[in-house]
Amino acid sequence: MTTKSEVSAVDVLSDGFGRVRESVERVLDGVTPEQLAHRVGGTGNPIAWLVWHLTRVQDDHVAEVAGAEQVWTADRWSERFDLPLPVDDTGYGHDSDQVAAVVAPAELLLGYHRAVHERTEAYLRTLGAGDLTRVVDDSWDPPVTLAVRLLSVVEDDLQHVGQAAFARGVSGSRAQ
Repeated sequence: MTTKSEVSAVDVLSDGFGRVRESVERVLDGVTPEQLAHRVGGTGNPIAWLVWHLTRVQDDHVAEVAGAEQVWTADRWSERFDLPLPVDDTGYGHDSDQVAAVVAPAELLLGYHRAVHERTEAYLRTLGAGDLTRVVDDSWDPPVTLAVRLLSVVEDDLQHVGQAAFARGVSGSRAQ
């Protein structure tokens, strides 16, 4: 049993996902449609795509390990975004045209990210330390545990939100 002074691995994961959420909110705060679409060097991934992609990956991966439907379809975010992409698309392997097709206002991106974050936090609250050693993917050597999968999502999300912050800075207005 953990006491208030002890921090569990689940607490650390929750803190990591919370940092992603806070960073997404900072990047999107006051961002203009032009900044959302700006492609550094003319070909870089724009803020809108980066935030959509990191949220889709989190939604996809957390839903898979939780054995639940993705927020994207369960709460009809796919319909709200109305993107010209397959409904199960997460952005992995997108070419330049597919990246450019992800156009969405900051409010929509933020709403979807908050919904995914809430689902992630709800799932994390169901976990105990023993759950984190469960193998969730045995196609790797060594097999991937739940802890490793969730940590890899945090790491990937933080990289993408950092790229979004960079793109925002280059586009002329840094996040506060």
